[in-house]
Amino acid sequence: MGKISPVSAKYIIHADITIDGVVDKPDVIGAIFGQTEGLLGPDLELRELQKSGRIGRIEVNVETKSGKTVGTIVIPSSLDKAETAIIAAALEIIQRIGPCNAKVKVTSIEDVRVSKRRYVIDRAKELLKKMLEDVIPDSQDLSDEVAYSVRMMEIQSYGKDKLPAGPAIDDSDEIIVVEGRADVLNLLKHGFKNAIAINGTSVPKTIVDLSKRKTVTVFTDGDRGGNLIIRELLNVADVDFVAQAPDGKEVEEITKKEIHKALRSKITREQYLMEIGGKDHIAASNSDKLQRKSSSYGGLKNNHNRNSSNQRTVQLSGSEKGKLKDIAESLLGTRGACMLDQNLKVLGKVPLTELKATLNSIHSGVYAIVVDGDVDHDLVRSAERGNVKIIVGSNLKVRPNDSRVLIKKMTDL
Repeated sequence: MGKISPVSAKYIIHADITIDGVVDKPDVIGAIFGQTEGLLGPDLELRELQKSGRIGRIEVNVETKSGKTVGTIVIPSSLDKAETAIIAAALEIIQRIGPCNAKVKVTSIEDVRVSKRRYVIDRAKELLKKMLEDVIPDSQDLSDEVAYSVRMMEIQSYGKDKLPAGPAIDDSDEIIVVEGRADVLNLLKHGFKNAIAINGTSVPKTIVDLSKRKTVTVFTDGDRGGNLIIRELLNVADVDFVAQAPDGKEVEEITKKEIHKALRSKITREQYLMEIGGKDHIAASNSDKLQRKSSSYGGLKNNHNRNSSNQRTVQLSGSEKGKLKDIAESLLGTRGACMLDQNLKVLGKVPLTELKATLNSIHSGVYAIVVDGDVDHDLVRSAERGNVKIIVGSNLKVRPNDSRVLIKKMTDL
């Protein structure tokens, strides 16, 4: 009957039919042609559209249940959207088929091209995936694969505890202590050969021994577990610096850029201890570490009698003024303070609001302090109790000659 095949159709009309009685397929098809005849004009006459191939074969599927007939109607169309919608709407005017009442409801008009387009996209994805799997890798991929394999071979078992480590642990003056083997591999991948893993939550003796003779940076995941490992290491090992991956990320998964950023942002042991609370046991640990640092630089000779006010033995050389000026300029706008040893090397940084409490808890080990803020009487008294020799501030609220501490304004350096 029809001359149009489903493959050439642009749209397919789907409709449901309900009939109060028992009828056959030919009855339904005859009703469709008969009751729409002359309704839409000669241009949209179903018989003529079928002859010209613009409407395909009308498919009817029906079944009888409890004296009623229900089924579906499927009509392919190569008409445009508007004409196809008109044909679909015309089906719903059918109210009787033979002697029985009937109701037709169009459920959808399917755009065949959308289905075909979806198939094309899905198939293209499959073909592209297969092509990428079979294609020869480019030179960069080959280089990366070889480099990764070499780094995998570079990982070693270090010390009596057989800890995963990079090949430069013995040769390097500084080491990076991480949590696990995967962290060491990621650092090796990005060129850091001086990493070693503790491989658990308890700190191995190998790490403790290394910390006594090397500069140690602890580098942990950015989560609560990482914080716990840091505290454990601080309790049993001589840690110098602390660094962490970005919040919620693990060292084994971060990029080269994130690794460099985290290590550049590392803080001293003292600053970390201050940031996590300022409790008594923290202050004690802080003080011990500062005293160890000071002794390693030659020690401080605190020969001043606390009651011998206005007796200074400190004089600044030109180079010392230059160092203090550089540190002061680096603090501008931070509202922070730097604590320095006798060689004017930074022992730790704290917020200005915490400086007095820190000095009161430490008592010794700090040679000079530089603050981005006012030098007032309270700060000077805390410095005197802590045997500090030099204070540099952006503004002075005391007379320099009223204290045995050498007090300088930033602009005077």
